Amino acid sequence: MDPGFRARVRAGDEGAFNALFREHGKAVYNHCFRLTGDWAGAEDCTSLVFLEAWRLREKVDPEGGSLLPWLLGIAHYVVHRRRRVGRRHQALMARMPAPGLLPDFADELVGRLEDQELIAAVRQVLDRLSRGDREVLALCVWAGLDYAGAAQALGVPVGTVRSRLSRARRRLEKLARKNLGVDLEPPGAGRQITDDRTEKVRPSERRTR
Repeated sequence: MDPGFRARVRAGDEGAFNALFREHGKAVYNHCFRLTGDWAGAEDCTSLVFLEAWRLREKVDPEGGSLLPWLLGIAHYVVHRRRRVGRRHQALMARMPAPGLLPDFADELVGRLEDQELIAAVRQVLDRLSRGDREVLALCVWAGLDYAGAAQALGVPVGTVRSRLSRARRRLEKLARKNLGVDLEPPGAGRQITDDRTEKVRPSERRTR
């Protein structure tokens, strides 16, 4: 990374923000989709993340490495706020008359719907974890941040990340096998890189019956 990149982001340099989006936009979108289970919602949240990043740019430390942990921390705030607003919206819609039938979706959307159904099923399992455990799991396992990066994103000590992740993995493994019959972690998610050493995190094992 350019040694002056963080300073340029902090100063509101448009070129630096364009580079920030090109480098991390996809990772932020994927993270938002995993948290929301909704394609359009993830797109909205990604836009809001970078708008918030622009608004909060002066809080960026001029020294440091990748800004991805900072962006993913903003993403958790954006998604949480969106869910809160969504609950109020649903309560309002529940008091309104039911709409008429909608037309069928086009065939090319079937694959997307299937993906969303799987993510929805996964989120039903994740929702049974505490919010803190869900956040650490999403950052360390799905987004691939190390303990220090996740701690930076959430504003908590590294030791808290370690303990939450260990607890979340045990709980999630039990729930996933019971409710979905699948492992929820992507290949290669079983290792956490911390400084100059690699610490083994026990991977989930798929059971067959």
